[in-house]
Amino acid sequence: MNRPRRRASLILLALPAIGATVGMSGFASAGVGDGPRRIDLPRFSAASPGHRLPAGWTHQTLPAVERSNRFDLVVDEGVTVLRVVSDRSASSVAVMQRVDPAATPLLRWRWRVSNAVATSDLRRKGGDDYAGRVYVLFDLPPERLRLADRLKMAAARLLHGADLPAAALCYVWGTAQASGESGWNAYTDRLRMLVVDSGNGHAGQWREVVRDVAADFRAAFGEPVPAISGIAVAADTDNGGERVEARFGDLWFEARP
Repeated sequence: MNRPRRRASLILLALPAIGATVGMSGFASAGVGDGPRRIDLPRFSAASPGHRLPAGWTHQTLPAVERSNRFDLVVDEGVTVLRVVSDRSASSVAVMQRVDPAATPLLRWRWRVSNAVATSDLRRKGGDDYAGRVYVLFDLPPERLRLADRLKMAAARLLHGADLPAAALCYVWGTAQASGESGWNAYTDRLRMLVVDSGNGHAGQWREVVRDVAADFRAAFGEPVPAISGIAVAADTDNGGERVEARFGDLWFEARP
């Protein structure tokens, strides 16, 4: 098996297993009254610069990739943010936090990349590199999966001791596709790729993003939206051998206005 194929076949395995982390028994909450209006993920801005990430964020490596990304916290315009350096490498940091998309479906974040990844193209297996990624993982019950998908997940548990997320969205900073385009990951139809920013037109600039993940899930999978089980952020350049630096500000969910 060639390296890009093996790397992509394990990309979802490197993300945390659904429901495997303390705190997954109930929905995250904030605020009072009829329900939370905003759910903050552990905030980079509240942490000190350095290599220690806020509690809850963990580094997820890819077993078949020799080089992992470098993650640290740096001060940017007076605010502490996450810095990802991807140099012919790939890995992510993830946090498992259960969120009710019916109550807080809007995911907000900001990101900045040094440059677009020239070879990025969601239509090709060899193009599965991106200057920035934000994954949203969903706790889809196994009984809602096709038999073939259930068998794949069972095989993954036997071979690797890990669960494949049954469904996920991946928001990316791409190149070959324009902002607004989407498609299935070249290796699996359980991961929907959505291009948020594209190319070098806004490289070096902070970009504010808001996505209705409930609407995006329904458009991608055509099914009722299950609970969100976690978020991961990443960049990757191992297929094309490029280098990129991405920065991420705080991420949070909020209710619709």
